[in-house]
Amino acid sequence: MLTDEQINELITEPKRIVSRSPVTGYREENLQKRCDLELESEPDGEHKYAIFVRQNQHFIENYSIGLRYQTGDPTVGSITLVRYNGPHGEISIQPDGHYAKAHIHRLTEYELAAGSTQPQESHRELTERYGTFDEALRVLFEDTGIGNSTEHSPELLQGRLFDGDR
Repeated sequence: MLTDEQINELITEPKRIVSRSPVTGYREENLQKRCDLELESEPDGEHKYAIFVRQNQHFIENYSIGLRYQTGDPTVGSITLVRYNGPHGEISIQPDGHYAKAHIHRLTEYELAAGSTQPQESHRELTERYGTFDEALRVLFEDTGIGNSTEHSPELLQGRLFDGDR
């Protein structure tokens, strides 16, 4: 069981990208552009991580970029530590209206104890730190301590959402 402090340490510890799928660009699946990055902690590679990048092809403001921790425990598998989302475009019945705003979901020890392996909708932070997919990706890379992002994903950080865009 991870505490909130341990979850935050995993999120912020220095990491490096070791592979990307696909190697360049994105694959299309379920009306989304997708890519996945494998990471490991710096400098020893003791902890393994993955980043998933998803963006709706038709409503580009609807995206989800998250960091998963590979626990090494086959009964648990991976847990999503944090997820950066854009507006979903729906009218929210929640008082904060988070479906229409950029927001971040962070996993909590309470959610883990309840059996969840990903942040729940009830725990979110509205943010103005990013407003676009490109900005969200940059903020996630900064927040999660990824030091070699431009080596493995330069087009992700140069404002090109997909191959052939712009």
